[in-house]
Amino acid sequence: MNQNEVALVTGGNKGIGREIVRQLGLRGLTVYLAARNAELGSAAAAELKDEGLDVRFVQLDVTDVESVDAAAKQVEADSGRLDVLVNNAGIVAEWGTSVADITADQVRTAYDVNVFGVVSAIHAFVPLLRQSPNARIVNMSSGLGSVNLLSELDGRLATQGLLAYSSSKAALNALTLVYASALRADGIKVNAATPGLVPTDLNSQASVPRGERTVTDGAAVPVALATLPADGPTGVFRGPGSLGDVAPW
Repeated sequence: MNQNEVALVTGGNKGIGREIVRQLGLRGLTVYLAARNAELGSAAAAELKDEGLDVRFVQLDVTDVESVDAAAKQVEADSGRLDVLVNNAGIVAEWGTSVADITADQVRTAYDVNVFGVVSAIHAFVPLLRQSPNARIVNMSSGLGSVNLLSELDGRLATQGLLAYSSSKAALNALTLVYASALRADGIKVNAATPGLVPTDLNSQASVPRGERTVTDGAAVPVALATLPADGPTGVFRGPGSLGDVAPW
């Protein structure tokens, strides 16, 4: 990889997002660790800098368009372009609530981060991505957003009952495909990754066993998509084990 490449990872202060920042930094990229909480984000960036990585904190709340636009202006002023955008920020809004009791407000909260936040980020950073000869966008999705898998009504994923989260990730998958088609002319690849079930703060309230996969495992596929060569694919959904794992839409 070109050591001068520049990446930005939303929700980069903890969990899989932080590990994506770390792994991209180890590959020689300059990485903007974007997080809503300035204190936590700055601390995470400082710790990764102490490992010898070129990691820079930028405050970014994906639900606040002014915050997203300000982050884009900061990256433009500092670096002049962006080669990689990883839309990692995400939430689950309905743990412990039965499907029939999930409210529109809970669904809206999930969509604000998982869908509209991605649109805001891509809208703000596309002008900088167009300055790259090999730009890549990676959207962090989930098997829980696979309509194919959810159509198995008695299956493991449909019966999780995560109405807001599953539907928001299904919407994200559709966004990924539409963006992939639309941005081909700009030379920008847009792909989706599923990290698999990794014990993180996101699923700390889950009622099912969370397995033994690590954040390193979860970051492997998004990092592979973020570092695709110029002839790499666009409009694909991959993971969780490796880049060769084709996830069903």
